[in-house]
Amino acid sequence: MEIAHTFIEQSSRERILDAAEVLFARRGFAGVGMREVAEVVGLSKSSLFHHFKSKVELYAAVAGRILKAFEERTTEVLASPGDAQLRFDRWLDAMIDTLAERPTRARLLLRSLFEDDELAGESAEEKEVDHIIQRLFESIARLLREGMEEGLFRPASIPHLLQSLVGLLVYHFASGEFGETLLRQSLFLPAAVTKRKEEVKALLYEGMLTQPDRSRATHRV
Repeated sequence: MEIAHTFIEQSSRERILDAAEVLFARRGFAGVGMREVAEVVGLSKSSLFHHFKSKVELYAAVAGRILKAFEERTTEVLASPGDAQLRFDRWLDAMIDTLAERPTRARLLLRSLFEDDELAGESAEEKEVDHIIQRLFESIARLLREGMEEGLFRPASIPHLLQSLVGLLVYHFASGEFGETLLRQSLFLPAAVTKRKEEVKALLYEGMLTQPDRSRATHRV
């Protein structure tokens, strides 16, 4: 009986997170009410509050689940054998695959970048999200620094590189109808995901110029 009860509790929690992820990704933190989440899942509002004491806690749990998926994938590839370039290549694959698995992930993450002001950041759940983000950025920053020290990557500003990577990876899968109109296909088709990997790597590894003019570029570490 206890095992069955635990399964029901876990199943309800996951269903709540799934529903909330779709709603938050579509309309953002301010545009979603707890009553609506409860109705979508088929629970009473009191039952929803049994799992999550506030909308902030629910939002943080949704974001945390997405970020944990990234952390699980990237931790494995960063610990794999190979030089910095090979592990960075695998890291890009892992990030793109994780974003492509669920269309809601990128959109919710992009929204969360602009909604930080609405969240106090004081709850345990919000702090956990901040810790995961910090670990994710620190781990890839270490890899970039290692590659630069080994001479595999050109000297560059790591904070600017991280900003560029967020734009290259997250925005694409959050662009929705605009992106699909531009590419004339779904962003989430396997062939489109493979093509995205190729294009991101080509831009990062080769740039846009066939014969780069180094005198025009200034690099600051």
